[in-house]
Amino acid sequence: MRTSFKITRVMMLSLAALAISACDGGSDDLDQYINTIKARPGGRIDPLPEIEPYEAFAYIADKQGLRSPFRPDVPQSASGANGPRPDVERSREYLESFPLDTLGMVGTLHINDTMYGLVQTADGLIHRVIPGNYMGQNDGRITEITESSIDLVEIISDGIGGYIERDAAVGLSD
Repeated sequence: MRTSFKITRVMMLSLAALAISACDGGSDDLDQYINTIKARPGGRIDPLPEIEPYEAFAYIADKQGLRSPFRPDVPQSASGANGPRPDVERSREYLESFPLDTLGMVGTLHINDTMYGLVQTADGLIHRVIPGNYMGQNDGRITEITESSIDLVEIISDGIGGYIERDAAVGLSD
């Protein structure tokens, strides 16, 4: 066993010596290329471009009569206490639990002098509505019912603490 270990050791050392000697040659062409590059005459380096100095701009909106870019461009009457607000004291109607785009108008119904709109929910149930009823999740109050649509006004947030009114409609489904 000791003999096989010595033979293996001698073979490993001879292989390592062979590998090292193989790396020694073959760099003549690389040395020649490096010498050729070094022998070239040096070129002129272009100067760096001149940097223009930065000119600061003072934006004074008040003195120039302009709006500040850091304040929202919303009329004052549309936000705050002057604008429309949802009635939080009002009890919610059943159709206000559905998003408006999931409701569909399926027809109208005339009883005496009253025109009702027929609205179908996603679960397939049909409900009667009249102007003044609410539907949709944005406090949508029905303003008018025609043969082809139910018009309403929604109260939505303006994003800065106030509310605005937006017209919406649910059209007759095909």
